[in-house]
Amino acid sequence: MQALLGRADQIAKLLQTRKHTISVAESSAGGLISAALLAIPGASAYFIGGGVVYTRAALLAYTQADESELRAHTPGTEAAALARARLMRTRLSTTWCVSETGVAGPAGSRYGYSPGHACIAVTGPVELARTIETASAERLSNMYAFAGAALQLIQDVLEQKR
Repeated sequence: MQALLGRADQIAKLLQTRKHTISVAESSAGGLISAALLAIPGASAYFIGGGVVYTRAALLAYTQADESELRAHTPGTEAAALARARLMRTRLSTTWCVSETGVAGPAGSRYGYSPGHACIAVTGPVELARTIETASAERLSNMYAFAGAALQLIQDVLEQKR
């Protein structure tokens, strides 16, 4: 967790300075993105909420999306990660939302993705998505890699949007 906190601190400062808020829709990171953002003192000024939407049922319940909204995007893609971020951002009325959907391992997904595959997305005044591949089947290290990549993406977007 220590490795994530430096980046989370930078994100917190950027969000607080701008009086922006953030929500999270994470899957295989298992709550690590939220935990890092919440570990920074003053998180209540910028962190509104979110969830570990590990299953389709959870995603539908948290976002109150219609099943057809999810079917429009192939799971495990950047488009799906962006759709999740948009849904959670709308649901929680935040300035920004970060989303992660991946395969932590040790096995691959039913959609054909290998362990270590994740798509992350940020939506808000700017949208950006990335795919990461760790080439590892080590579940815990992949969870941390996904969380680190998501935090990096948030920081990158916030630093561009000045």
